[in-house]
Amino acid sequence: MNSTTTGASSNSTTAFISLCVQIPLLSINILLGFPTHSYVLWLIITGNGFATEFFNLNHSFCEIGICVDFLIFLLSSYISSLLPLALFFQGLSITGRPLFQCLICVERYLAVVHPVTFLKYKPLRYRVICCTAAWLFTLSSCLACLIIILLSSIVVHAWFFSIQFLLYLPIQFFCLVAVLRALKQSGPGERKREKEDENQMKRRAFNVILITTVSMAITYMPATISGIYTFLTQQYNVIFWIPSMLSYVLAGFVQPVLYLHRAGKLSCLCS
Repeated sequence: MNSTTTGASSNSTTAFISLCVQIPLLSINILLGFPTHSYVLWLIITGNGFATEFFNLNHSFCEIGICVDFLIFLLSSYISSLLPLALFFQGLSITGRPLFQCLICVERYLAVVHPVTFLKYKPLRYRVICCTAAWLFTLSSCLACLIIILLSSIVVHAWFFSIQFLLYLPIQFFCLVAVLRALKQSGPGERKREKEDENQMKRRAFNVILITTVSMAITYMPATISGIYTFLTQQYNVIFWIPSMLSYVLAGFVQPVLYLHRAGKLSCLCS
């Protein structure tokens, strides 16, 4: 009896601490993330670079979906019937965000390392094809998240979460290293002005890939460690996942801030 009472008390304390952390974090992501990504969407749609920023457009749209998922998750505490919908939209967090970040990095990689190929596939229709495939894969991940949680266990879900990060991050590291190597090399016989312009373009691409890769590592590295720990121990500890949630929410603001900085909408950073 004493053991059972102690275990129940420990579980209730853990759940209380988890809620005290989750609710503020999710609320911050909803209150700040939704207007920020909506503003980015408005800038891209009304601006002149719709085709060139098409991947950023889809990334911001995915982030808005994540904010909606967090809102549904909070509401599911009061309306239990909303929980399956919240579980379904988890695929946006697990697959959508890193997938569109990879597309952004691959685009910068092609522009620097393979400019002929980049110009060949520069038209909007190729970006639409890539984003359509990405959305289909993301929706498949959403369905898989719902099925895994409802029919299996949280341990399998942690494995599903971790394995995807281990697939996406090497792609970004490859793009990062390739652009860095191209930045150190200069073509023979180039004029000084042309060489400076090309190096500036390469540096911008390198900075975009570097920031995106670092933000993705901050986003998913703690979650991957937590997922591997959960899979190996076959136990789910809510407290152990709190740092993962903190890093995920904070890193989600990196990409829109990066775009707003490039668009000249953050005067304090641009100065």
